[in-house]
Amino acid sequence: MKTNSAPSELRKLIRTGQWSAPTSGVAPGYVQANLVMLPAAEAFHFLLFCVRNPKPCPILDVLEPGVPTPRIAPDADLRTDLPRYRIFENGEFKTEVEAVIDYFDQGMVSFLLGCSFSFEKALLAAGLPVRNLEEGRNVSMYVTDISCTPAGPFAAPLVVSMRPMTPQQAVRAVQITTRFHLTHGAPVHLGAPEAIGICNLQAPDFGDPVTIGPGEIPVFWACGVTSQLAATSAPLSRVITHAPGHMFVTDLRDEDLSLL
Repeated sequence: MKTNSAPSELRKLIRTGQWSAPTSGVAPGYVQANLVMLPAAEAFHFLLFCVRNPKPCPILDVLEPGVPTPRIAPDADLRTDLPRYRIFENGEFKTEVEAVIDYFDQGMVSFLLGCSFSFEKALLAAGLPVRNLEEGRNVSMYVTDISCTPAGPFAAPLVVSMRPMTPQQAVRAVQITTRFHLTHGAPVHLGAPEAIGICNLQAPDFGDPVTIGPGEIPVFWACGVTSQLAATSAPLSRVITHAPGHMFVTDLRDEDLSLL
């Protein structure tokens, strides 16, 4: 598959089992989304968690119970069109699968939340490095010691994604990503990973480690995996999420969500 495939083409390949890899760098220019599916009885409190924590959990779409087709990709099926899913039951991880038709039911509500993969094209267009793309790896993601604002049964620490840059490049990255407010916006921290509770950059909690070159600092953005930790912090009967780095690619253009 060509990495610049249209979203509908990519989703078809995913649906037919021809693409199961992370989606960083694919369908450039289109918005990618985190997925959380959970019981309708808890949907209000999860929505409240997202509203209270918009930096890691920016809302792109919320579907009616039992509906698998989002408004932001009307030919898609959220049960089949992500490369990999994770299934949790009673707050515990159970399995990872490539489709969730057998797990999703009419009592579940689907949330699509913004993802930092969506501003990678803008970074590259400005000549800034996206190291995980250069090295063919999933982005590095870390659990911090920063607590999100809880809501109902849901609570979680902030998760961040990291991209190494020089200090000068980091300043430019702040300028570029600030306008992408629905895909995490500007970085939440620059340098000094220990200041946010990260002990070892070469041991990410999710994704893969990447090379940090001489003179570079880690640049951290809020990450939608925060929503996964929040959704599984309560012992719900079942929660379905994307596997980290394996996002839903929407029909929205990145620039459609940017602040002018």
